[in-house]
Amino acid sequence: MSTDLTLHQRRRKPTPDELQGIPWLRLLRPDERAFAVAELLVGDAAPGDYVCRVGKPVTYWFGVIEGLLKMSSDNAQGMTMTFAGLPPGGWFGEGTTLKREPYRYNIQALRKSVVAGLPVDSFHWLLDHSIGFNRFVMNQLNERLGQFISAREIDRMNDPDLRVARSLAALFNPVLYPGVGDVLRITQQELAYLVGLSRQRVNEALASLEAQGMIRVEYGGLRVLVPEALRSQVFARGPQP
Repeated sequence: MSTDLTLHQRRRKPTPDELQGIPWLRLLRPDERAFAVAELLVGDAAPGDYVCRVGKPVTYWFGVIEGLLKMSSDNAQGMTMTFAGLPPGGWFGEGTTLKREPYRYNIQALRKSVVAGLPVDSFHWLLDHSIGFNRFVMNQLNERLGQFISAREIDRMNDPDLRVARSLAALFNPVLYPGVGDVLRITQQELAYLVGLSRQRVNEALASLEAQGMIRVEYGGLRVLVPEALRSQVFARGPQP
């Protein structure tokens, strides 16, 4: 983790290439897009940096340009519950931003990442003026609800292979994470952090999914060969007792 400047202090304007990685910008009218681009900032997060913490006031609506983040919280017993992994293209915290309430979760970088932020007042301006932006946020909220229901199910599963499969299906969600495509750049250790299993057990589960022809383990990441098969097997089996 950086000991010099905080992530907030490392803010800067996005580059043209980074703007291309923000999916909702293309849904805006020219005047709305010009407003949003002028308001957007990005920060270069080091591994371990917190993007936001439980109890802190909301200041931005955040998105991932590059890298990988983890959304989690700690319970009264000190145990960590992971809600979601956040790969490139994913924007998060729209519910918190809508209500302007303190964060109820932590967001932490698992690797070197580029994180974009739209100030909360600018977020609300777009809600008031842009139909395209409203539709994007509504789709986000709908998909996020399904994601969190799935996360609760994953946390109760005793079948490690199913936990890994369900977590991969969530990370390849084309609505929430359009920047992922067919290949997710993730290490087995990073996936282990998100799933809550050992790296060895995650490796065994990935080998099983690969043997079934659903994924291919590549250098530095995973490729989904048949997304429909991965999702259909995951949801057909359902949560384990």
